[in-house]
Amino acid sequence: MTAACLSANAQTYGSYTPYSIFGVGDLASPGSAYNKTMGGVGIANRSHRFLNPLNPASVTARDSLSFMADYSLYQDNKIFRQGDSRSASNTFNISDCIISFPIWKSSAMMIGIMPYSDTGYGYGYLVTDPNIIGNTGNIAYTASGSGSLYQVFAAAGVTFWRRLSLGAEFIYHFGKIEKKYYETFTDASYNGASNGHIIQITAPAAKFGIQYEQPLGSKSSLTFGATYKTAAQLSGNIESYRYSTGTAASDTLYYKSGVPGNVRLASEKGVGLCFRYADKFMAEFDYTRSDWRNTGVDTREGLTGNVSTANGGSIFNAALTESYRVGFEYVPNRSDIRYYYKKIAYRAGAYWKKDYFLLDGNPVNAYGITFGATLPVFRFYNGITVGMDFGQRGSIKDNMIRETYFNFSVGFNLHDIWFVKNRYE
Repeated sequence: MTAACLSANAQTYGSYTPYSIFGVGDLASPGSAYNKTMGGVGIANRSHRFLNPLNPASVTARDSLSFMADYSLYQDNKIFRQGDSRSASNTFNISDCIISFPIWKSSAMMIGIMPYSDTGYGYGYLVTDPNIIGNTGNIAYTASGSGSLYQVFAAAGVTFWRRLSLGAEFIYHFGKIEKKYYETFTDASYNGASNGHIIQITAPAAKFGIQYEQPLGSKSSLTFGATYKTAAQLSGNIESYRYSTGTAASDTLYYKSGVPGNVRLASEKGVGLCFRYADKFMAEFDYTRSDWRNTGVDTREGLTGNVSTANGGSIFNAALTESYRVGFEYVPNRSDIRYYYKKIAYRAGAYWKKDYFLLDGNPVNAYGITFGATLPVFRFYNGITVGMDFGQRGSIKDNMIRETYFNFSVGFNLHDIWFVKNRYE
């Protein structure tokens, strides 16, 4: 299923937003459908019922001999507004595919794949200056971009003294992004131009996590969590080109191909605090911070949008990004045998985040609220998670674009017990 979605995503948009023209695209929302239904929290979350990919230390929160898997999808719906102009988009992509299993006693491992960023945009306009089109005829300018970066990861964790859990994770980023720009003349005596960038990227990184759980009485506990993800030096190739096109003689105006150079994905720090009461209520707060200002993504041709730094600088500047997230979970009675709705896990959350770039010196902020639930299926901890995310990004001030979005997510939580001998045939 994952291979099919990745293949389909290569031909369509994994995400669609004008802001993805810059840098490595639009950074994906963190975690699985389980995390998304609670505003994206998970740094301090320890649950033996669900996989939590946001902190590698959480993989040890499990029943012994349990095999767990998670597969999530999401559908993104956006309405854009810039001045008096409006448009809309609908896209579909995977959120994660993860499997997890115990290693030895208090240690466990998980492997999986998640999107890191998505590029998807398309726009166009006509030149209207009468002093220009009076001599050349109509001129049309169009631009489009597509592609995604994914992260494959393998994480392992171990718990000491039943309270302190440590985890480490290896991450490998990979993907391809294409950005194309066209200038077309209706007068056949003029040549148009076709230019763009083909970006193929690989980047290894590591992530480390810690969680400490302190009991508060017999039923409640308080867990502190922290993560650190290293910066990822970009490897691969960035190809930039510009050709003249039309009935007049065509020519190669510009061509350059080479490694990304001193460009990297930023490191990230995160902390979280989670309060849990029995198997009934949970509340968590997370804070993350990532500094992109010296990563080089705003200076490398191909990553600066449709403006080349060689022509006087770009309106795109890398910045410091932060996020604040809060999430809640409530289960009336997991053991109820009469009323199914009492066994459902109900969740809600909220978040505020600042993007990793400035446009004309203006920050791009987003905020939203989330709702969701996990519906138990069959036995053990199997279930189907459904969620919704309502939010807004950007502003209509300073000629910027405001996005109003309404997203759906669905996740399949799979659980089974391995290596148990049947006592009766």
